[in-house]
Amino acid sequence: MTPELDAWPAVRDRFDDSLAVPPYGIEDVTGRFRERFVGTLRSHPGIAIVSLGADGPEGDAVERDGLIGPPGGATGDAGARTAAENPTAPPNATFPAAAYEACLTGDQVRAVRAFESLATPGHAVVAEADRGRGKSSAAGIAAGALALAGADVLVTAPAFRNAAEVFARARELLGETDTDSERDARRLDAPGGGRVRFLPPAEAADLPDDPDAVIVDEAAALPVRLLERFLDAPAVAFCTTVHGYEGAGRGFSIRFRERLRASPFSVRDVRLDEPIRYARNDPVEAWASRALLLDARPAVDEAVAGSTVGDATYRTLATDDLLADEALLREAFGLLVAAHYRTEPNDLARLLDAPNLTARALVAEGRVVAVALLAREGGLDAETRRGMYEGERVRGNMVPDVLTSQLRDETAAEPRGVRTVRIATHHALRGEGFGTRLLDEVHAEFGGEGGGAEGDRDGDVDYFSVGYGATPRLLRFWRRAGYRTVHLSTSRNDASGEYSAIMVRPVGEGGPGSALLDRHAAAFRDRERDGLSDAHRDVDPDVVVGALRACSAPTTVDLTETEWRSVVGASFGPGMYDSAPGAFRDLAMAALIEGDGGSETTDGDALDGDALDGREKRLLVRKVLQGRPSESVADELGYVSAGACMRALGDAYEPLVERYGTDFALEERERFINK
Repeated sequence: MTPELDAWPAVRDRFDDSLAVPPYGIEDVTGRFRERFVGTLRSHPGIAIVSLGADGPEGDAVERDGLIGPPGGATGDAGARTAAENPTAPPNATFPAAAYEACLTGDQVRAVRAFESLATPGHAVVAEADRGRGKSSAAGIAAGALALAGADVLVTAPAFRNAAEVFARARELLGETDTDSERDARRLDAPGGGRVRFLPPAEAADLPDDPDAVIVDEAAALPVRLLERFLDAPAVAFCTTVHGYEGAGRGFSIRFRERLRASPFSVRDVRLDEPIRYARNDPVEAWASRALLLDARPAVDEAVAGSTVGDATYRTLATDDLLADEALLREAFGLLVAAHYRTEPNDLARLLDAPNLTARALVAEGRVVAVALLAREGGLDAETRRGMYEGERVRGNMVPDVLTSQLRDETAAEPRGVRTVRIATHHALRGEGFGTRLLDEVHAEFGGEGGGAEGDRDGDVDYFSVGYGATPRLLRFWRRAGYRTVHLSTSRNDASGEYSAIMVRPVGEGGPGSALLDRHAAAFRDRERDGLSDAHRDVDPDVVVGALRACSAPTTVDLTETEWRSVVGASFGPGMYDSAPGAFRDLAMAALIEGDGGSETTDGDALDGDALDGREKRLLVRKVLQGRPSESVADELGYVSAGACMRALGDAYEPLVERYGTDFALEERERFINK
């Protein structure tokens, strides 16, 4: 079923072509992923290898028989699954007997029984399992049973395919036939008026139509900020994979677990260990985890405890080193998995084979404590840039593609950039400066005198960049690292609910990277002045503040005397905001972009000496820039009334008049101060 194993690493196919991102060709793609894959086939217990003869079965040769015990011996008995024999409903069960008869193991019976609590508001369930243990099936059986009782069950997951098993089991219990389209598959109606419906996480977190219960599948693959919004549901279940890419998010197991324990919910935990997809101790399951690094993990906390930034060593994670040192590969890839909500086997292949990717790490006491995956972008020829501008998609050049195709800059793909695809610090060492140190080393290597990545075409790097789901914390981190905002996506990520930010840090002054930043920072400034009341009207105000604060474009405040009268009157006298909303908007943009150089707390609020505190900045965003009604702004920001909200807005503009006011404006202010 595979090419000849010795020759397989040299095979090139459509997947390799997808790794050959411009300006690289397929000849630049290596075969290290296949090399490692073949090695696991030849070394892992329980894998048989048979070379088929060209002239029929007589020419077959058994390279490995794959047996882990004597032929016909105890292997099958040792791996047998302990299934639930004739499963029945537990005593006092409230779900119908058919729900328990659909279970395949005793663990599933216990899980379905735990899900019964979702029929009562104020209850939460956390179901954990390795892959192939029937966790999603149990959730689907429970969803169907709740719907039969008349409940409206809202199901969400990073993508609908993650919840397909939930709907398959619910459909069987409800007796529905297979649907003809995915749209139909996303909603199941029960005879008594109950239903099971799917929505993407960001949309589901708003709890539309007031569901009776919510089931979040693969919860560890969602951001904690998003998971917390589901705690407003009457009853909720969080299902997550213990191992594998989906279960790697430390946010769920640490931060969100703490948040859930502190909530008013009565929480019930259930774990499923009995395998269904595999036999117990099946060597094929273990081989798959090893070959695809499904169980890759960072070093244990004890191994990195006490590590300091100054003692860490910066190093290149060359492919040869990763293949030669399995522990190094597992720790580095484990950190990369933990840093991102979406990982798939292709990501491992890209790390080992893609010519545009390279990795750097900080190592302390032989352990990987921080890692960055970097992509070389740009440097594209005029013909490729023209095609990109005219609508062609060019793989592997994310930032140049956005700046060219969406923001209409045909020259954006000419400078050479290094984009941070992922960066991660060991969770036990976060907040200790390792991420900052790693970025500093990357900047020095790629952007320093004579710098450049190993294997880079000519060593020239014009700028660094990053694209990520924008949160206030991440915006502060990247701003402090010298990156500046050039774009904020106009739509939210379906899974995370976040808007994506693109930020750029030029190399040197006056070069191609500086020119790229200057024109796109100015375009971002001008675009947001109007876009915040349109496409970005729903962006979190703290995200808006962070994105604008990280914009390097200069601002000017050029108001007419009439506009200054309105602003000063609303700030110091009886004037009204509605008399000159554009003037208030210009001042707000200037204030939020320029700041005042003051410090911030970890949640973005200002310390003493800043002209505006955190709530005043949010007020400027919600009311002035996003154009929200005064009543809703007052409710969101905790003002006692719309009138109090507008008075606070006037107060917030007093220091802005002091800072930006012309002589005329300051004279106008004196009329009210001295009155």
